Amino acid sequence: MFQNIIEVLILSAIQGISEFLPISSSAHLILVSSLYEFKSNSLLIDISLHLGSLLAITYFFRNDLLDVKNNKRLLGLVIFGSIPLIFTGYILYSTDLIYSLRNIKVIAWTTLIFAIILYIADKSRFDKKISTNLNYQSILFIGLFQILSLVPGVSRAGITITAARILKFNRYDSSKVSFLLSIPALSGASFLGLKDLFNESIQLNYLVFLAIVSSFIFSFLTVKFFLNYINKFSMNAFVIYRILIALVLFYIIY
Repeated sequence: MFQNIIEVLILSAIQGISEFLPISSSAHLILVSSLYEFKSNSLLIDISLHLGSLLAITYFFRNDLLDVKNNKRLLGLVIFGSIPLIFTGYILYSTDLIYSLRNIKVIAWTTLIFAIILYIADKSRFDKKISTNLNYQSILFIGLFQILSLVPGVSRAGITITAARILKFNRYDSSKVSFLLSIPALSGASFLGLKDLFNESIQLNYLVFLAIVSSFIFSFLTVKFFLNYINKFSMNAFVIYRILIALVLFYIIY
């Protein structure tokens, strides 16, 4: 029992932190799994972890989401920008092509390559804001980049922030639009997971509740920390961290 609780807390930390930072959740899961074999990890726990993150990001931006009258255009753009990922993700998932991408070599290289791309994009000193400069062309550009997050190691947060920075949005607004785009993305992932879950015998227990709550807490605190951090500092720390993770993965491979 105690071992199961610790495992779920570790998985919650990986999900909650890596989902919203410009680092790779896939790289971390492989790295941790190479050191320890989780017995508590299952489809139901995985869905619960994503659900916790979804609830956290929805709660964090509750004022933006509930104020439909003043944010109607922004919310419409977020939905529009999510269509490419949802459409492509469904095709890859339905044809099982998505599983062929889950290769440790692919993850190592994408973790490294997209860290460098993030570093280059973050050099922009322009200060566009999503309240005045985000339009259908720019959100489509970010949404198309988000498709790359289907490749393990890329990082959904990392690639969407990179795309927004390429378009010269400031760091805070780049991160905010990335987080808002995570709501449809997490909803889609949860839906596909629930679809598979119907083929399994579901056994709800305390671990499911723990996974949702702990993932919610880790996710909420991560988003709050990152938005405060990015107002003062660049992405360099995350770029360096990704490079180090990639080097560790290369060491495991070779």
